[in-house]
Amino acid sequence: MIHFHKISKRYENGNDALLNISFELDQGEITFLTGHSGAGKSTLLKLIMLIERPSGGRLIVCDQDTAKVGRSAIPFYRRQIGMVFQNHQLLFDRTVYDNVALPLIIAGYRPRETGRRVRAALDKVGLLDKENLSPIALSGGEQQRVGIARAVVNKPRILIADEPTGNLDPELSAEIMDLFDQFSQVGVTVLIATHDLGLISRYDHRLLSLDSGQLISDGTDSIAADPHHQIYTGGY
Repeated sequence: MIHFHKISKRYENGNDALLNISFELDQGEITFLTGHSGAGKSTLLKLIMLIERPSGGRLIVCDQDTAKVGRSAIPFYRRQIGMVFQNHQLLFDRTVYDNVALPLIIAGYRPRETGRRVRAALDKVGLLDKENLSPIALSGGEQQRVGIARAVVNKPRILIADEPTGNLDPELSAEIMDLFDQFSQVGVTVLIATHDLGLISRYDHRLLSLDSGQLISDGTDSIAADPHHQIYTGGY
C-alpha cells in the first residue's frame, strides 16, 4: 500500500531530512512512526501526502508511482488518504455535520450521498447524535473523533494520524486506538506518528523509528529493547 524505496529528502537549505529510507506497509497494517523532534517524521508524512517531493528514491502509494502524479492530479490522489491531526483543525463556526461533510462537498458529491456518508462516519465514531452541535461544545476526545470521521468519510485506503492522542488521557487514547483497529480490520492501512511511548508500549503494532533522517528500527520490538530509545523519550 505504501512503498518507500531508498527515499531521501534534502531541502534547499541543505538539510537532509530523510536519508535512504526503505520500508513497505501492507493493506490493513497499523504502524507507529516515532523519533525525536526533527527526526524526519513530518517530512515522511508530507511525502506521502505529496506536500513535499523526495529528492531521490521511489515512492509508491496505492499502486501509484508518486513521481508520475502531476500537480493537477494531486487532489484526486489525496482522496485515497485520510488525515487526522493532533489539534483536530475543526471549523468552530460550522456544525459537526458540516465539518465532516467538507471533503465530500469539495469533491462534488451530491447532497443525498453526502448525508449518507457523513452520518455513517459519525455513527462509526459514536457521534451521530451530535451532528447539529458546534465542535466547541464537545470534549477533546469527541473533537478528535469528529476529526477521524472527517478523515474517513471519503472511505480512504490509507489513514495517517499525526499525534492523534497527544492531548488525550490514556482512556480516551485507547478509544481512539480502538477506532484505528476497526478501520484496519476492513483493510485501511493506518500510520500513526506519535511521541507517546506509553501508547506505543500498550500495543503490539509495528514500530518505525527515525533518528536524524535515518530509519534505525523497523519491527514490533519493545522500545525498551531498542538501544536508541533514549534519544526520543523526553522534551515533548
